[in-house]
Amino acid sequence: MSVRLYVGNLPEDLSRQDLEAAFADAGEGVSAKLITDRKTGKCRGFGFVTVKSDELADQFIEKYNGVSIKDNPIKIEKALPRSKEKEETAATAPSGGASSGGKRNKGGGNNNNKSRKTSTSSSDPDSVQPDPRWAQELEKLKQMLATQTTNS
Repeated sequence: MSVRLYVGNLPEDLSRQDLEAAFADAGEGVSAKLITDRKTGKCRGFGFVTVKSDELADQFIEKYNGVSIKDNPIKIEKALPRSKEKEETAATAPSGGASSGGKRNKGGGNNNNKSRKTSTSSSDPDSVQPDPRWAQELEKLKQMLATQTTNS
């Protein structure tokens, strides 16, 4: 089964050939995809690399995470699968004062943003689910805080 890896902090002037050349010594079975802006054709700052197995993915991350490409230290991690449920959760989650939830509506309609504001302000803070990548760390922090308050 192939594993998809997220590659972030890529320079704007990077081409797909540059990205593939950076990972050329990784061996066969490694494919790279650079995400570009539709209008300008420039790199949007991230891309994806696909490797054949979990073991190769771990080795790839260990070898290339933090490597500089055109003076930018890249960030590599296993890509999370996309799903509509997660996108909806991200859109309705409180965003620290930003009125649009992170993703913009292509139509530019403001009605959706207004309804998001009212739904997030009236929602119960306990109903918001944490980012699954940080759920374990959040649980550890909660436990540490609970032990501190019981000891004091």
